[in-house]
Amino acid sequence: MARGRKVNSNGERSKQLLLEKAVELFSTYGYHQTKISDIVKAADLTQPTFYLYFQSKESLFNDLNEKFQNGLNQIFSNNPVHMMTNNDVNQMIQEHLKQIFEYFIENPNLTKIGFYETEQSLALKDRFVMNLVNVIETECQDYDVTQRVDSHVLAESLVGSIERLTRTNLLTYKSNPQQLAEEISHIYFSDSRKLVR
Repeated sequence: MARGRKVNSNGERSKQLLLEKAVELFSTYGYHQTKISDIVKAADLTQPTFYLYFQSKESLFNDLNEKFQNGLNQIFSNNPVHMMTNNDVNQMIQEHLKQIFEYFIENPNLTKIGFYETEQSLALKDRFVMNLVNVIETECQDYDVTQRVDSHVLAESLVGSIERLTRTNLLTYKSNPQQLAEEISHIYFSDSRKLVR
C-alpha cells in the first residue's frame, strides 16, 4: 500500500475497486485472458494506481485466492465434529454444507476463481477430502454407505458432487444453499440408510 494512505481514503476505495473489477474479469475471462489494462480500465483507474497496491497481476490473483481460502477455512474451523450435540451426523454434514454453499453464493465470482481456476484449488479440495475421510471414519461407521464404500472414495465422491452441483445448480440459482445441502446429505447420509444394530 502507498505510504501515507489512511483507511477509508480514496486510496483504499481505489484498491477495493481494483479487487472487485479483477474478481469480475478473472471469473468471466480467466486469469490468462485478463490483462492489467483490462482491470484498470474497468475500475476507471490508471496502471500506476494498480502498482501502488499490487506487484503484478499474479500477486492480485493470489490475494483473491487467499481471500477465498481464508473464508472457507473459517467455515471449516467453525464446524468441528466434536461440537455435535445429538450425534446426528446427517444434520451436522447438512449444516456444514449449507454454510459452505452460503459462502459460495455470497461470493460467486470469488468461488469461480478459488474453487475452480487456481492451482491451489486442487490442494483445497484434497484437504476437504481428508477432512471428510476423518468425519466418515470417526462418526459415520453406522451408515450403510460407509460399510459398502471405501472412505476415500466416498469423500472424493462427495467433494465431486459439491464441485459439480455448485457450478450447475448453486451458481445458476437452480437450488439455494439449504436445498442443495439437504439433497447432498440425504444422498450420502440419509437416516434411512443407517444400519440398525
